[in-house]
Amino acid sequence: MNIVDCQNCQIIKNIKNFTKIDYTIALVGNPNVGKSTLFNFLTGMNVKVGNWPGKTVTKIEGFFEFKVNQEKFVFKIIDLPGVYSIFSFTPEEEITRNFLFLGSYDIAIIILDATNLEKSLVLAFQVFEVTNKVILALNLVDEAKRKGIIIDVEKLQEKLKVPIIPIIAQTGYNVDNLIYKALSIIKGEIKVNPNKYTPPPELEKIIQDIQKEITEYYPEIKNHPFLRWIILRILEGDKIIIEMIKNKNLKTVEEKIKNKPILPIL
Repeated sequence: MNIVDCQNCQIIKNIKNFTKIDYTIALVGNPNVGKSTLFNFLTGMNVKVGNWPGKTVTKIEGFFEFKVNQEKFVFKIIDLPGVYSIFSFTPEEEITRNFLFLGSYDIAIIILDATNLEKSLVLAFQVFEVTNKVILALNLVDEAKRKGIIIDVEKLQEKLKVPIIPIIAQTGYNVDNLIYKALSIIKGEIKVNPNKYTPPPELEKIIQDIQKEITEYYPEIKNHPFLRWIILRILEGDKIIIEMIKNKNLKTVEEKIKNKPILPIL
């Protein structure tokens, strides 16, 4: 994974009078990992606040400009609700899940807490199941250092197969490199194929058996990108998916999910 630091990058906050948005970023993370701190650092005061459609949960989006050499790009950034999971048990999880699965964005920046990495990675692996358009921002590296926590970023990056950029959102340390790498992924200069959840062999056999039966019954979804997700939801006892299969209503997964936004995602 070829990752080179940006030598001539600049983040321009509080932009106004822009005519178009080049790219959209979704910010994802657990509560209190510095997600909103990063959002505020990038956008300054240029923020729009409202509610998500049909919800009382606040929707926050902002804008900033990123300059690389002589090129300038306007970004919209959406601060998704802080969640520990996207299983859709709460309105916040439902909003985050739905946006990542059906929303319009160019890349998701997943914020990891360097002082509590394991909890952050649970959410990251769930997001990997929904999209490959991801980059990881390892925040609070200064706090982790003070606590004597050592993270081998290169090794973790190699294992996850996703770029990881250490940052300090509070001060803005390395945030320019984070946006530069995100831009490189968006433009296809860096290829990302996250290492996804690997079940135990006995569970994998069950998944393969169910997948074989379903694709024989529904040949139109054989090559659907969310086929594995469907199988995992069946194994989780997802009543909506099971009912759809019983009634032969599973024509295309995305169409059905759009019609039933309460559908959970691994």
